[in-house]
Amino acid sequence: MFNVLKSILVQKKVTILGGGESGAGAAILAKSKGFEVFLSDKGQLHQKYADILNSENIPFEQGQHSEERILGSDLVIKSPGIPDKVPLIVALKEKGIPVISEIEFASRYTDAKLIAITGSNGKTTTTLLTYHLLKTAGLNVGLAGNIGDSFAWAVAEKQFDYYVLEISSFQLDNIVDFHPYISVLLNITPDHLDRYGYDFQNYVDSKFNIIRNQTAADYFIYYKESEVIQNELGKRKPAVGKVEVSLDNALASGSYLENGELISNINGHAFAQALGELPIKGPHNAINALSAISVAQLLGIDAGKISDGLKSFTNAPHRLEQVEVIGGVTYINDSKATNVDSVFYALGSFEQPVILIAGGVDKGNDYSQIEELVRNKVKGLIVLGKDPAKLENYFSGKVPQIYATEDVQDAVNKGREWGVPGDIVLLSPACASFDLFKNYEDRGDQFKAAVRTLIQ
Repeated sequence: MFNVLKSILVQKKVTILGGGESGAGAAILAKSKGFEVFLSDKGQLHQKYADILNSENIPFEQGQHSEERILGSDLVIKSPGIPDKVPLIVALKEKGIPVISEIEFASRYTDAKLIAITGSNGKTTTTLLTYHLLKTAGLNVGLAGNIGDSFAWAVAEKQFDYYVLEISSFQLDNIVDFHPYISVLLNITPDHLDRYGYDFQNYVDSKFNIIRNQTAADYFIYYKESEVIQNELGKRKPAVGKVEVSLDNALASGSYLENGELISNINGHAFAQALGELPIKGPHNAINALSAISVAQLLGIDAGKISDGLKSFTNAPHRLEQVEVIGGVTYINDSKATNVDSVFYALGSFEQPVILIAGGVDKGNDYSQIEELVRNKVKGLIVLGKDPAKLENYFSGKVPQIYATEDVQDAVNKGREWGVPGDIVLLSPACASFDLFKNYEDRGDQFKAAVRTLIQ
């Protein structure tokens, strides 16, 4: 670490590629550490970030990349949205210029203990819940990463003893010395394969970067029943301290679900809480809660404070969010479910008959994972998207009725038409949102607005 920091001190010119939350934060931190900073974004900056850069006297460009200037950098900090295969990144690496992520850069300037959370699904809920447990217990803790503030921005302006970080695979792709004290890997299922050359192992390797620099003095919390994770641990045999989370097995040491109760026994600390007392529901949220409880246990937080924190937690929107109950039919917004695995857990959260609204931009989905659940639970499928053919063809004959539309209000109206008291109308798309919406938040917000027209 000393050699890395020494090399940072002699680097003068830092270029930030990408001017969103991550890039602006990296620019602010780099300037505060005495670097000569330049930010370049091939698109147009949000006015908020342009104003901040101007106020900080940080030079930037938008709508282009001035390659000659960028190739004269000593260090480049890359937005997670930029793949390593783009020609500019390739040219930088060929020239021997280090290209790192914002989380890597920020981690070099804080002595706080890092709790880093990743997974194909559930990482936002787990990150928010972990942060809430630590915050309500009185710890001096920050929230950053793929949610909330830029990690670099927080490091530049605030002082915390702990950071809870949501970390995506894209952020993990460009780490060097990033070193969590506690890492959490919730699951690994096929996602973002277009980014990883349609090779699932490349995606797995990216996720496992989270333990790359951990030692026997650190902790790795992971879901025991994940075959992918277990296979990788068998191959890698990391020295890090392992903490298992299980839905199927009672553990002498670890955290598990048994008879509807969340139980944790870690480092001599015991904890138990009924899952039904939590505001978040479903088996996937049991994994999320057990992971957050495990972090709190490792940090020695009192069981009573953990319990209080679990009960007072409010999840982020668009994650199995109850919108309204109208005429005995419950409308659920799960717009964040952008892959099939998320829909699997969503459907598993309900015993009632489900009218499922799914569809959007298919990312090479394999619907066989949810076929049995759909057959057993879904009384009607509403395909919301510009290209409904794949969903229609796959589930034809497997559900009693299918309806396709490109209009969210029409989809909600059809759900009302099909629904009877006791039913669930569930927006859980399994697909990206960009065919009809700006993003998953926009899709969820439009769904909620459409549902509320039924009250009027």
